[in-house]
Amino acid sequence: MYAVEVREHIMIAHSLPGEVFGPAQNLHGATYVVDVAFYREVLGEDQIVVDIGRALDALRETLAPINYTNLDTVPEFAGKTTSTEFLCRHIFNKMKEAIAEGRLGPGAEQVNRLKVTLVESHVAKAWYEAAIA
Repeated sequence: MYAVEVREHIMIAHSLPGEVFGPAQNLHGATYVVDVAFYREVLGEDQIVVDIGRALDALRETLAPINYTNLDTVPEFAGKTTSTEFLCRHIFNKMKEAIAEGRLGPGAEQVNRLKVTLVESHVAKAWYEAAIA
């Protein structure tokens, strides 16, 4: 299996309702390092998994609406708990759409698996990984 991974970061604010979240129930900020890995069994005609530049562009476009944003005010997230795991799946879905729309270049439709990792700190991270084909 071949893979290419791109990285960006975002800064958000949010609150997480529920006793399980302790002090994070209050409004707080987080800076995430966001990694997206693209997997495929066979390299494309150009001997690449995806165009790294286009993958970075797609990731930046995906993150732009939530970067420097209070997620509690994003209509799309109304009534949802914007945990790190939830955000991984959200970014996964957006990157899957980018592939389907051809925004990662020719051959990217052969990507059959994605992994989105959000690193909260040097001691905690979460990810969502699944097949997309």
